[in-house]
Amino acid sequence: MTWQHKINKALGKYAGVQFSRVSKAAPESPAKPPADPADRLLSEPVFILSPVRSGSTLLRAMLDAHSLVHAPHELHVRRLAVEFGTSLAERSMAALGHNRADLEHLLWDRVLHRELVRSGKRHIVDKTPANAFAHQRIATCWPDARFVFLLRHPASIAASWHEAAPDKRDREAAAADALRYMKAVQRARKAHTGLTVRYEDLTADPERQTRAVCEFLGVPWEREMLAYGRPDVLTKGLGDWRDKIRSGSVQPGRELPTPEEVPETLRDMCRSWGYS
Repeated sequence: MTWQHKINKALGKYAGVQFSRVSKAAPESPAKPPADPADRLLSEPVFILSPVRSGSTLLRAMLDAHSLVHAPHELHVRRLAVEFGTSLAERSMAALGHNRADLEHLLWDRVLHRELVRSGKRHIVDKTPANAFAHQRIATCWPDARFVFLLRHPASIAASWHEAAPDKRDREAAAADALRYMKAVQRARKAHTGLTVRYEDLTADPERQTRAVCEFLGVPWEREMLAYGRPDVLTKGLGDWRDKIRSGSVQPGRELPTPEEVPETLRDMCRSWGYS
C-alpha cells in the first residue's frame, strides 16, 4: 500500500472523508450502420417523432388497438447505454469490430424485438418524444426504420406543456422548452422521408388519418382503432396520464389559438408548419 493510500485510509477512518480519482467521461463512439443485415432482429421499426404534448399517446393508443401493430408506452431506448468495465473488455470488443455504439445498437434492437415478440404482433411503434433528438442515431441503428411525424399547432403544444406542470414551467419557459422539440422534429423531417400527421386532423377526422397511417405501414385499416379502450400504461414519464386519453376514444382538440395568442418565439415555427 502506497503512502497516498495509507493517508487516504486514515482520513476515511478518523475524518470520515476520502479522496477519489475523478473518472473522465468516455468519449462518444462513432455510430455506424450494421455491418450485416443479420445484426438486426427487427425489420422496419416505426418511430413517431413529435414534440411533447402533441398527441403522440393518442396516436400510439389507436395504433396499439390494431391487431398487427404493437405500440407500447414510451420506451426511451436511446438512453440505454453500454459501458466497458475494463480496458481489456473494450479491446476485446474492438477486436470483434464493435465499439460502444455498436453494442448499444444491438441492445436497443434486442429490447424492441423482445417486446414485439411478446406482443405476438408484426410491427412495433415507439413514440418517445425525445427520440426526435436522436433521429439520425435511430436511422443509423435501423437503416430501414420508418418515421411518422406528428405535428400540432406550436402554441397549443406550449400551452399544454405549461398546463402539465405549471409550478415547474411558466408559459414563457414552456414555449422555449417545447420549441427545442419542434426544432428537432423539423430537422428530422428534413433528414428522412416519412408520413406527416397533424393532431388537429387526427382528432377531427380520426378514420381518415388512421387509414393514411395504416396505408403507410402496409397494414389493413381496422375500425377498432377508433375506440381504442383504456391504454395499459398511464404513467407520467411514459405517456399521457390525463383524462382525455383515459376516455378510451378520440376527444375533440382544443380550439386553435388566435394569431394574437401565439408567443413571438413560436411564430416562425407556426409559419414553417403551416399554422399561420
